Amino acid sequence: SAPGRFADYFVICGLDTETGLEPDELSGENFEQTPLRRTFKSKVLARYPENVEWNPFDQDAVGMLCMPKGLAFKTQADSREPQFHSFIITREDGSRTFGFSLTFFEEVTSKQICSAMQTLYHMHNAEYDILHTPATNDKESCSSTGDCNGTSVSKLQRFNSYDISRDTLYVSKCICLITPMSFMKACKKVLEQLHQAVTSPQPPPLPLESYIYNILYEVPLPPAGRSLKFSGVYGPIICQRPSTSELPLFDFPVKEVFELLGVENVVQLFTCALLEFQILLYSQ
Repeated sequence: SAPGRFADYFVICGLDTETGLEPDELSGENFEQTPLRRTFKSKVLARYPENVEWNPFDQDAVGMLCMPKGLAFKTQADSREPQFHSFIITREDGSRTFGFSLTFFEEVTSKQICSAMQTLYHMHNAEYDILHTPATNDKESCSSTGDCNGTSVSKLQRFNSYDISRDTLYVSKCICLITPMSFMKACKKVLEQLHQAVTSPQPPPLPLESYIYNILYEVPLPPAGRSLKFSGVYGPIICQRPSTSELPLFDFPVKEVFELLGVENVVQLFTCALLEFQILLYSQ
């Protein structure tokens, strides 16, 4: 039986420099996109511990759900704000385990990856020029009118470009907690503080491994009806578990539902739930 730990796994997902840039089949064909706008296959780079008997690690599911859009590449000209999301893995017996992921961007230090991205751009631009070079007669009309679609589209197509001698390449990476209960706010704070410690110019008070060990092995699940306070890298973290007589744990801000769906859609959704209609949410 599970020992009642706050978290079962700490996971790192991202770019495997040994296998290099692999297209992400789950995202569909996207070769018409510029290389910086394509998605590439992410992998589970590390997990701690290796396995726990009460919650076997599903590498494929965790890898896909941690980074559902695969690897993303950006340059110094793009916004690189960290993004947080959560997910649920439901097993065949109906039991659930919860995941919380913080995705951020870090500089690519592998020269091979940078060269591969540059090569993809050379190939993409060459193919694009072949497909969009106007015929001889068209060139004359373009020059006379000053309005050539091939030229304008080419400029737009090459706007999001990468030059290895000029640009800094960044790739997405993810740190994740796999937990038996959905303490979203606490997990988000843990991950944000770990990320802050990695990116801060000053080292944290203790080695990062100490904080990860603490969250995995020393922080227990709070008993029903009780709250729990434990130390993060830079400050205390608090979570509360409802008692058996209260509504189940729901640690997500309801405000976000209204922001994402709007009041009318929320009312319609609530009406459908009360009338026991089947509901399908489709998201981009």
